[in-house]
Amino acid sequence: MANPQRLERHGLILLCIFLRTLGEFRVGQIRYAVPEETDKGFFVGNISKDLGLQPQELLERGVRIVSREKMQLFALNPRSGSLITAGRIDREELCEVVSSCFLNVEILVEDTLKIYGVEVEIMDINDNAPSFQEEEVEIKVSEHATPGSRFPLPIAKDSDVGVNSLQSYQLSPNSYFSLQVRGGTDGTKNPELVLEEVLDREKEAAHLLLLTALDGGDPILKGTVPIRVVVLDVNDHTPKFTQSVYRGSVPENVSSGTLVFVVNATDPDEGINGEVTYSFRNKKSKASEIFQLNSQTGEVVVRGPLDFEKYRYYEMEIQGQDGGGLLATAKMFITVVDVNDNAPEITITSFINSVMENSPPGTVIALLNVQDQDSGENGQVSCSIPNSLPFKLEKTYGNYYKLITNSELDREQVQSYNITLIAKDQGSPPLSTETHLLLNVGDSNDNPPVFTHSSYSTYIPENNPKGASIFSVTALDRDSKENAQVTYSLTEDTILVVPLSSYVSINSETGVLYALCSFDYEQFQNLELRVIAQDSGNPPLCSNVSLSLSVLDQNDNFPEILYPALPTDGSTGVELAPRSAEVGYLVTKVVAIDKDSGQNAWLSYHLIKASEPGLFSVGLHTGEVRTARALLDRDALKQSLVVAVQDHGQPPLSATVTLTVAVADNIPEVLADLGSLESPTNPDESSLTLYLVVAITTVSCVFLFFVIALLALRLRHWHASRPLHTAGAGLSGVPASHFVGVDGVRAFLQTYSHEVSLTSDSRKSHLIFPQPNYADTLISQESCEKSEPFLIAEDSATVLGKCDPTNNQQAPPNTDWRFSQAQRPGTSGSQNGDETGTWPNNQFDTEMLQAMILASASEAADGSSTLGGGAGTMGLSARYGPQFTLQHVPDYRQNVYIPGSNATLTNAAGKRDGKAPAGGNGNKKKSGKKEKK
Repeated sequence: MANPQRLERHGLILLCIFLRTLGEFRVGQIRYAVPEETDKGFFVGNISKDLGLQPQELLERGVRIVSREKMQLFALNPRSGSLITAGRIDREELCEVVSSCFLNVEILVEDTLKIYGVEVEIMDINDNAPSFQEEEVEIKVSEHATPGSRFPLPIAKDSDVGVNSLQSYQLSPNSYFSLQVRGGTDGTKNPELVLEEVLDREKEAAHLLLLTALDGGDPILKGTVPIRVVVLDVNDHTPKFTQSVYRGSVPENVSSGTLVFVVNATDPDEGINGEVTYSFRNKKSKASEIFQLNSQTGEVVVRGPLDFEKYRYYEMEIQGQDGGGLLATAKMFITVVDVNDNAPEITITSFINSVMENSPPGTVIALLNVQDQDSGENGQVSCSIPNSLPFKLEKTYGNYYKLITNSELDREQVQSYNITLIAKDQGSPPLSTETHLLLNVGDSNDNPPVFTHSSYSTYIPENNPKGASIFSVTALDRDSKENAQVTYSLTEDTILVVPLSSYVSINSETGVLYALCSFDYEQFQNLELRVIAQDSGNPPLCSNVSLSLSVLDQNDNFPEILYPALPTDGSTGVELAPRSAEVGYLVTKVVAIDKDSGQNAWLSYHLIKASEPGLFSVGLHTGEVRTARALLDRDALKQSLVVAVQDHGQPPLSATVTLTVAVADNIPEVLADLGSLESPTNPDESSLTLYLVVAITTVSCVFLFFVIALLALRLRHWHASRPLHTAGAGLSGVPASHFVGVDGVRAFLQTYSHEVSLTSDSRKSHLIFPQPNYADTLISQESCEKSEPFLIAEDSATVLGKCDPTNNQQAPPNTDWRFSQAQRPGTSGSQNGDETGTWPNNQFDTEMLQAMILASASEAADGSSTLGGGAGTMGLSARYGPQFTLQHVPDYRQNVYIPGSNATLTNAAGKRDGKAPAGGNGNKKKSGKKEKK
């Protein structure tokens, strides 16, 4: 070994050689050179520059050295981007018998999975001096040896190569012997001792020589071995081998003790001089360790294991020596035959254990290297994978393969792949190796949530509690992890100008819908929702489904009675029934509705209480109150009926109404007996009514006094005044011609419209005289000629105007209020009459009384209304009160009737536009008959 100072002197020379080799490149390969015996961290080459990268990119892009060797000789410096030595490099240890020592290094760029080959030549330095294996060599020479005889000398060994290897031999000066070097077929130098002069044992029995071996390094290193030449007595013949070179071959897998061949040398001498023994000249060589030579028989057998991959042939020199010291040499060449005894090796250089399912075809999964230490066909390796997998192998650099995807992957079908890599050589029989890779397929958000049904429908009863669970929807996502986490929501919408979120909410995690309020079937019957299911992927995917929520009706509404309406002053309405009414006479009709639907809205009418049982009956489904028998004189004037309206819900709900029916044939009879009408109240209510009557009377007196004073001021210019007649006397003198049949009610026609207020509770009747109103009355000629029966004023002509007989002819009745015989319900409708709409003569008194009472009751509620009724009331204001108009209630005209009449209400708006009614003369004649009667 050379000292460090000598190594420094060779640095410049080696550096020049090193720099010359830096620019030499092959396709896909980089070449460097580095001297051996350098310290750790010695600069080898700028690998970042040769790869076209910046030094800082080595770590970013995952550049690293891949090697199959156990010991790493090189490393990467991430700061400088250079390739450096990882430790001491001994060329003689790495390349024992090879003159040129090259080491191959693979550089992997991790992000692109590319392999770059780097070839590093280990430059030899003169660090090994020639050496002899023998410490001392003894040569026996016969004293009769002739000059020119040659005797082989030991061969020196120098592990260096080139000029640093063994170059020459030197022999110490001597007059008997000289040195001659003979070159071998393998380039070795074999020194031989040549006899120059005849020896004389008697003069000098032994000669001491020194053999020196020199190399060509700078400085020159040398090795010496002492040689002792012993002069022997005469031995005329030297041993002679049958072959100068022995050759043989042996498979590498042979067992120990296998015979390779036999060497043989003969000596014609006799005795001990003819006995030949065999030995290896170089006893410390590698061949002497592997093979064994029998010294007596010359058999060469295998002693140690053979490995073709390490030593492919062995060369050895055999010598045969007789008992006299004479010897001969022969060469031995043994070739190791390769056997397919090494299975291929698969080295995974880089592997990605997970790949996204949306990765495009050609995505690199792994980078691998296959090797086979055998040679020839035994070392030719092919790599493959099963064809059923969506992957393929592509060969890249050298024995490197990259595993790539061959088609798109779908995690929902296959979540992981167990990839079997098979490496197989071409030997006979072939050997193969399998390696398994477990590749997981990463999930990408490629599947939207899917609902279990295409649409949903459910029902919920109304009046549900707040926060009640309504329904549950479920959506499934075939993805995994956050891509499969489904959240639920409702689309924004409004119902009756109210946001949908005020009615229904949904649990975003479970999909359960909750009612935020109590639903009302009468408000809405159906909700159309749209549920959205969205996953948590990036970007998120969603789907929606329709949900129809139907509200089921509950029997939560009582029947609502439209007629008769309860008076606002607390009094009871009065219905009229003439004593002459026949059986089945229609007295009135109870009209009711129910806001529920279905059977909850089916109404039935029941008479639950009557002051005269058996006198009246109520239609179960129509609500019509009819006489069940003929009225008798002994029947009370006032009949009280309690009618119940009940629906068919579960449980059923009901409402009641109290009807008061006045039984009389004429108005005076009603007015005379009106004071005797009492409400069907209990004693407590009667006493309360008494207090109320006293209070109202007091207030009325005060008000009357104020009105009298005001009238006194207003009427101071009147000539005279008449006391107010009683109600019976005033009405009894009115001619029958002043009543005209309109809509089944006898309207009291006078120059003034008079209102009669009749109440059963007040025990008192009032006659009110408002200002003249000609809008809703028909002016007859007779009324103009006749003086006012109730009020006489001096300037009545001035106030009312003069009546012109030529301009005040009575117009015929309006045909809007006439009904055909088919339209007249009940018993009245069955009577004979003409199609002009006139009434039977026998009902005059009854209808007159009915008209007077109803007109008075209506005007008591609204002082500005007249008997005829305002526009749009269709004549119902005098019958049902001013608030009961067609604009305020649903169209129940088929159920609205006019008590005491034989007609039902119809719309005849199209007949009122200026058309003269037919049959007016007939009405006039009948009115005349009634007036005479």
